[in-house]
Formats: sequence, C-alpha cells, structure tokens
Amino acid sequence: MKNIFVKLIVASGFTLMLNACHKEEVVHISQPLVSTANAITTDTLKGTIKGTLLTGKTYYFSSDLTVNDGDTLLLQSGVHLIAIGDGLTPATSPEIFMHGTFISLGTKDNPNYITVKNAADLHTQAAAQKYDNVLLGWWGGITCTPAAATSTHPNPQGGDAIIKWTHIEFGGGPAGASDDQSFYTSGSPRYNIYYANITKNLIIEDSWFFGSKDDNVRTAGGKVSIMRNTFELCGGVGGEFFNMKSGTVGDLAYNMFIGAATNSLKASDAGTTGVQCHVNMYNNTMVNGGFRQTKTGRGGSIDFEKSARGSIYNNLIVNCRFGVRITSDADVKNVAYNNQLYYGYSPALVQQFYSLDGIGVKQSGDILSTTPQDNNPMFYGYDVNLFNFTTNPGPVNASIQPYNVIAISGSNFKLLAASPGIGKGKTDITPLSSVTTTGTYGTTITLPGKDIGAYQNDGTGNQH
Repeated sequence: MKNIFVKLIVASGFTLMLNACHKEEVVHISQPLVSTANAITTDTLKGTIKGTLLTGKTYYFSSDLTVNDGDTLLLQSGVHLIAIGDGLTPATSPEIFMHGTFISLGTKDNPNYITVKNAADLHTQAAAQKYDNVLLGWWGGITCTPAAATSTHPNPQGGDAIIKWTHIEFGGGPAGASDDQSFYTSGSPRYNIYYANITKNLIIEDSWFFGSKDDNVRTAGGKVSIMRNTFELCGGVGGEFFNMKSGTVGDLAYNMFIGAATNSLKASDAGTTGVQCHVNMYNNTMVNGGFRQTKTGRGGSIDFEKSARGSIYNNLIVNCRFGVRITSDADVKNVAYNNQLYYGYSPALVQQFYSLDGIGVKQSGDILSTTPQDNNPMFYGYDVNLFNFTTNPGPVNASIQPYNVIAISGSNFKLLAASPGIGKGKTDITPLSSVTTTGTYGTTITLPGKDIGAYQNDGTGNQH
C-alpha cells in the first residue's frame, strides 16, 4: 500500500487530504466532503463569476463568462449549465473564459450537462440525420488558459480543469475580438474545450462529448489524464475528437470514439511551449472515423506527427478511413506501438490499416488481415457492417452517414467472449501518470487491460 498525501486548494475554504492505493487502477479510498464555497443561487449567470453551482440546479448564460485567475467555478452533481446562443456571431455564441480552476463533479447516477437550450431537439434532429443544425456550433465552449499578464497581476498561473461524469455538447460558435488570435482567429470555430497550461492538469473522466463543429478538445500544453469517456459525432468537415499539441503530456485510455470527422486522437509537437508532446494511448475503441474530413490524406483513428512521441497499444480500430498513422516527422524512435485489432469492411479500408503515407507497419501483436471483413471484433450489441461503404470515400457528408454509424444510439460495444480481441492486450505498459493527484479532485487511472479496446470482459474499463 502506498500512501499519497496531496494538498490541493481549489477555492477559499477547500483544503483536501487525499489517500490512494495502486492495484489494477489508482483507487481513492476515503472520499472527502465536497464543500460549498460561495454558493451561486441566481439562475442567470453573466460577467465575472466564481463559486459553486448547486446540486440539481439549472443555470443559464447568454453572454461570455469569465473566471479570474485564482478563482474557482465548481459544479456539484446534477447541474445543468445552459448556453443560450445561435452560433451565428461571436456575440451570440457565449463562451466561458476559464483563467482559474474549473471543476465539474457529476456522478454516474447524477451527471452534469454543459449544453445548449435546444439540446433535446438537436439530438432528435441528429437521429433524423439533420446534421446542419447539430454541427452548427451553438456556443463558444470552455477556454482554459492563464489570464494575460498585467502590471498589477504580472504572473497569472491559470488552473486545473477537472471534469467527471459530465456531458459537454454543441460547441463551435465563431471566434471574435475577445478571443486570443494566436489560436482562435476571428470567425474560426471554437472547440468544446481548449486547454493550454503546461504546469496544470486537465482531467476528464467518465464523461460524454457530442456535436462540436471542429475539434472537440484541443490542448496546447497540460498534464492530461483522459479516462473512460465517450466521444460521438464531432467535426463537420474536419476536426479531431482530441487534438494534442506541444506541451501536452499524459495518458488517454478506455475512451469510446465513434463518428469523428478526422482522427479520434492526434498528437503533434506543433507549438512553442518547450515541452515535447508525449502521450500514451491505450485500450481505446474507435469506430467509423475520418470520413468527413475534406482534406486529402488526413486520418481517421490515431495520428502521430511533428516530433510527437508516445505509445499506442491495445486499441480497437473498426472501419476507420485510416488506421494508425505515424508520419516520418514524428519522433519515430520514441513512438512504440503494437497489439492493435483492426477491422475493415472493404478492400480500401484494409489497405490503410497502417496509413500509406506513414511509416507504421504491422507489429507482432497486431490482429489484422488483408481480407475484408476478417477479424470481426464481435461487439455485444453493434453490427460493424452497418458501415458498408464499398470504397474508401472521402469526404462523405454527414447527411449520408446513418446516425447509428456516427453515434452510440442504443449500441453496446463490449466484446463477446469469442472476440479475437479477448486476452490479446499488452498489460506491461506503464502509464505516464503525469497527473499525480488522486481522488475526488484528481484522477483515477485505469491501467492497461488484457482485452483490446475500451471495454474489458471483467467489467472494468469504460463504464458507459
């Protein structure tokens, strides 16, 4: 048993002592009380805010919100935070500028929602394949960066973002003059989350993301732990589910991805942080990705490029436009990969299990075949041949992609006992564990599993 004591100040009156042990995953033993500091009781938010959004309450905002450096915004379980916007202009696409600490503590039984006023209608429209509205970008998302330095506040620190059991949806409204033009040029779509702070933590666990217009999450620095989440239908004509740039270090595991416009996971050392992009990607499931990207040769599952390093193991890649792509300008000698299970409906998909414009080749533990429809992963409740394009098309407009090939709907992506992925995972991989805090305000890292993909046959892994 290893005791870890961490002092984490997240707001006035929050001082926590955490105790964890390491077994199959980092497990928190004694849960601290989540205190209420500066309870926010009005249902309409505007301007500069801080404090606690209360359990079971619904809050609305129609203009930009700001959390200042040193302040905290905490969402207790069951909070609905509703953006009222139309996605047409920066002024009518409200954004959350997070210069302090952001904490959303939903639970399995009482998750949080950060979404838009007409979210239920948009989900219905998506199911009916009316994707123009779904991928419009109704609000500006959450932008987590340190504040600009001033003479009175010369060294802003920024804060952590800790997101658990939370739905975040429909970001992508156009950027405007209030946005930092170094990463959001005016008129460009914003993301569900943008995070840039190499000294702080981005923790996303057991959460859901849906319907962003471009990238869903982009990081330009940060210690990341991205565990057991579900990502659906993000990106109109481009964009990744999770796009990592220079300064991003950490682990991404047990995530379920379906219907990405481009890649599910992309790692690139593009940027000037001085900290190399170094990420481990293991035990993720990626289905039907990459087909809406309008630019030639872009990916569809995992992409390592531009001096990024890390590892790629135990991932299940099904009917993606391209499989693992490791370009020659990646930090190739420091990219390790093996034990992927690939499935492709058509000859064109099979030919690109390792992207033809990359340097990746079949590894000893890979499960793949040159025969289309070989090595069916045998999902418990999903027919992989619903995605039955006979060529390797691109781009494919969302309007001709059935909803059940780009969203979870009622599907179940656990593996049957006879699946070729059972027992074929590599378990002696060590997570980077760049996030060291555990417990309620930290991370729970699930270690590499014996079965390929996000769902383990013993019930561990992704819990959705």
